[in-house]
Amino acid sequence: MEELKSVYSKEELLNQAVELLKKLIATPSFSKDEYNTSVEIENFFKKNQIPTKRFKNNIWAVNKNFDVLKPSILLNTHHDTVKPNKAYTLDPFLPVEQDGKLYGLGSNDAGASLVSMAQVFVHFYEKEDLKYNVVIALTAEEEISGFDGIEALFPQLPNIELAIVGEPTQMNLAIAEKGLLVIDGEMKGTPSHAAHPNDDNSIVKCMEDLQHILNFRFPKVSDYLGEVKVTLSGIHAGVQHNVVPEACTFTLDVRVTDEYSNKEAFEIIQSQMKSSLTARSFRLNSSKIEMDHPFVKAGLEIGRTTYGSPTSSDQAIIPCTSVKIGPGDSRRSHTADEYIYIKEIEEGIEIYIRILEKVL
Repeated sequence: MEELKSVYSKEELLNQAVELLKKLIATPSFSKDEYNTSVEIENFFKKNQIPTKRFKNNIWAVNKNFDVLKPSILLNTHHDTVKPNKAYTLDPFLPVEQDGKLYGLGSNDAGASLVSMAQVFVHFYEKEDLKYNVVIALTAEEEISGFDGIEALFPQLPNIELAIVGEPTQMNLAIAEKGLLVIDGEMKGTPSHAAHPNDDNSIVKCMEDLQHILNFRFPKVSDYLGEVKVTLSGIHAGVQHNVVPEACTFTLDVRVTDEYSNKEAFEIIQSQMKSSLTARSFRLNSSKIEMDHPFVKAGLEIGRTTYGSPTSSDQAIIPCTSVKIGPGDSRRSHTADEYIYIKEIEEGIEIYIRILEKVL
């Protein structure tokens, strides 16, 4: 790890990060119940003599030399977690450091990003003559795409030109992210006794409709994210063997690329199906950042790679240019005995700072 010019040494930044992450792991913070972790975050900044602001369970701050005339870069990630996977063999709320790993719920998603970003903000907090302000927002309800997280906080923030979203990407740049569209559908038919002929069987009609949409290919393919992906994730019909049901219901999970808005994708799917469809929400749209953006170019200059992410995050509800990058591996997220390598946190702090020093 390169020597970083800071009020703290690289070892002190790493030690602070690990200490904070252990406190966060030990503090349950399920979505909508994040108050206690928000207090731990406030205490961390207070210890570093950095004033913070609170909105519900969201904690945010601006750099010491904040200039209202300058645009701002936002460091954002979340401190809520999912509930522990039932296959856990360790106590999910007991931080255990072993063989270079730190185990615990939320360590990878997205505790490592949070504590790395906190150290990066400390590093830049007192810097003078920056081209951008630096703002940090550590927010709630990401895991449920809730309304009281970054979406509610964003209007209170200063003018944000770029949001850096901390999620486990192995510190490579996710320059595009698929949106999420959940559709509930229903195919109606004629109910009858199973012993009699019925050419209007809701289940049979639904199977035909679903087979069609699952084989359908959207015309436009994204350079970053490939094709729109439609997955059948639930289906229900019938209550007893000798009754043909009146209706068959189902759920589609649609991962939408930057080539379509969620509304456009929904309209195309509806045009291809005979079932009655209802979208749960159109909020979680796809996002992307251009390859020639200064942040992306800076990342490439120090040897990071770019990719399109199939998973969704708070990028979907951030109304400005954004990029997703953070320590850890998304394949560990929501798994039993979740962990982060200490080395990944160290690299996370270094890489965030190296990229930002080229931009700021």
